[in-house]
Amino acid sequence: MALPPPLLRFFIVAVLLSSVAAWVAAATTLHERDAAALRDVRAGLRDLPGSRFFESWDDATDPCDYAGVVCEPDEDDPAALRVSVLTLGTGLTDSPGLAGTLPASLASLTALTDFVLYPGRVAGAIPTDIGSGLRRLRLLSMSGNQLTGQIPESLAGLPDLHTLDLGNNHLDGSIPSGLLLPSSQSLKVLILANNGGLSGQIPDQFSSSQLFHVDLSRNSITGSLPPLAQTVRYFSVAANSMQGSLDGAFGNGSAPTDLAFLDLSMNNFSGSIPRELFALPSASSLLLSRNNFTGSLAVPAFASERAATPPWSVVDVSHNGITGEVPEELAAVESLYVNNNRMYGEVPEAVARSVFAGRMTTFYAQHNFLTGFPVPPLPLPDSAALCLSYNCMELPSASAANGCPTIGGPMESRPADQCRSSTAANAGSSGGDG
Repeated sequence: MALPPPLLRFFIVAVLLSSVAAWVAAATTLHERDAAALRDVRAGLRDLPGSRFFESWDDATDPCDYAGVVCEPDEDDPAALRVSVLTLGTGLTDSPGLAGTLPASLASLTALTDFVLYPGRVAGAIPTDIGSGLRRLRLLSMSGNQLTGQIPESLAGLPDLHTLDLGNNHLDGSIPSGLLLPSSQSLKVLILANNGGLSGQIPDQFSSSQLFHVDLSRNSITGSLPPLAQTVRYFSVAANSMQGSLDGAFGNGSAPTDLAFLDLSMNNFSGSIPRELFALPSASSLLLSRNNFTGSLAVPAFASERAATPPWSVVDVSHNGITGEVPEELAAVESLYVNNNRMYGEVPEAVARSVFAGRMTTFYAQHNFLTGFPVPPLPLPDSAALCLSYNCMELPSASAANGCPTIGGPMESRPADQCRSSTAANAGSSGGDG
């Protein structure tokens, strides 16, 4: 017997609703492979005392509701959910983080785009196949842990990887050259700082990469500095074992015009500092201390008149073997460190005026052979740090009261016999300092 039209409509709606409900229920089921990987993560890691991150990771909770887990429908199978974001730890300053090791099955989370492991005490190697499985990765950050071993070669060539941060671990080996291949042009941020054991040279492919933030500081990297990527804005290789001249990296117009922060301190670089460094239109911080640089500082006359950009924030060429006079153009610097060199002559009046006017807040020139400092008829600002000790001059009273480091106790002028011998030596070599 046929159903009356109202009952028929009710029956059809009921069937449709039940079908939709069944589809929704199916679509909220996490793919078993991802669920298994999350179980392995939970088995391999634990909260350090004081951390409560894993409280929600229990059998009674849907894995997609775990802390740090974000799920999305599978592109290939809409009836299943996949883990797209995995954040392990809270990142809060009062949280000690996690401990344990990362499981190899982490690589089976093939829909993952963002993986963050906040600082803690997670140890062991990074899973070797992590890049082979996580082909959709855009962000990979595992800084501030105790990871060991080498950077997996499988991370090379990930088509969408934008940020790779493995800093502050205990990694060793060389930087995989594949990270900088044309197939890795999406990589913009590379942070491998403070691992200590990373060694070898910076890959030649670095020059043709599209990176704009590179921090390789505090490792054991050797070799000379290659030309920088033209896109780079932040670059640090501080506290490594690099050597050689900077001419190949910055000479002949090869310097990147958007470079704002450069830190080459605590290496073994030598030769003269290229004048091109002081002509960079966007540079605000040039940190070149504790190397073996020699020769005089060649600062282009227009460098202090960069009206389109802010003045230099910091220029630090201290603890080198630099000779010649302090360039007048450096009066535009906010914090200038030329101490512990072999510089001579009188400090330019423009630099002294900048200090006493409060534009230059720090001027460290101690441990040189400078012969004078023209004190303007102005009081020294309380915020100024001025140090001229151990030079070939009578110290202005202002420098004795403001800003000199106290390590090793107070120092007066350099002994006169050192100043006489230095004057003769500089007179003989002055023709080579221009």
